[in-house]
Amino acid sequence: MSIWQILEWQKMLKKSGQVSEFFSINNIFIEKRRVALGEYWLFILGLEKELSKKDVNELIELCKKEKCLFIQIETLNYDNKSEIKINNFKKWYYKKFITPYTSVIDLEQTEDEILAKMKPKGRYNIKVAVKKWVEVKEVEKTDVNIQKYYDLMLETTSRDSFNWNSMDYYKDFLNSLKKSKLLLAYVWGKVIAWWIFTFDKGISIYYYWASTSDKEYRNMMAPYLLQWTAIKIAKENWSKLYDFLWIASPWDNNSELAWVTDFKLKLSKDVRQVSENYIYINKKIKYFIIIFLRKLRRK
Repeated sequence: MSIWQILEWQKMLKKSGQVSEFFSINNIFIEKRRVALGEYWLFILGLEKELSKKDVNELIELCKKEKCLFIQIETLNYDNKSEIKINNFKKWYYKKFITPYTSVIDLEQTEDEILAKMKPKGRYNIKVAVKKWVEVKEVEKTDVNIQKYYDLMLETTSRDSFNWNSMDYYKDFLNSLKKSKLLLAYVWGKVIAWWIFTFDKGISIYYYWASTSDKEYRNMMAPYLLQWTAIKIAKENWSKLYDFLWIASPWDNNSELAWVTDFKLKLSKDVRQVSENYIYINKKIKYFIIIFLRKLRRK
């Protein structure tokens, strides 16, 4: 089961204000989110199975009962050979939460086999971090440590133009999800990176990151040792797959994720399309008005 389809995740989203409510139909969690113009939408993230006709009908009825604008479903399927299809829904999306493509590592391999399948530069950079005395450790999810992560994360996002969440969100994420861990990398007593992961028997995920912009420390290749440490922790937790999450589509050379993708593909060349988006629009006129207004704001 994906982390996005567990009760802990839903409670965390509600506590942090990311959703106004959540529902469950046949063990499928549905989030209710604000959209625009006083409207709400329903969202299912990480759906790993086909929906029956009864499930689809119940979803549509829920959408109408809650007077929501639309329902969006984002599937999760690590098997490249098959596709999850949703009857009565069109392939489209209002907003993507995970990218269609990701890179993964099969954790049923030995550590030597995992290293052998990395690009030479990936293996080399792990060794560089070790030689430069970088160390990685898990720390307690205290308010003080989360604040330190957040401070460095603000530095990271301002430098690399990424979006970020509130301090309370990260606090709720780490404290609500038992499967989450906070790892840091340090050298000579100086912390140079704080990263957040989730570890599970099914899938372990590299989720959030924050690293120093100081060139002296950036050349120490701490991110590579952080990833390698997390991969080993995932194996210790009997995970089947390690998911790097969020990479650019293979044909998108201008993606804002290009340099992040380059980093991740040095550690795993196993690229898979894991997600498709499906939508059912309940209020078509208002939906297209909101889409039109979004396009105007982006000009």
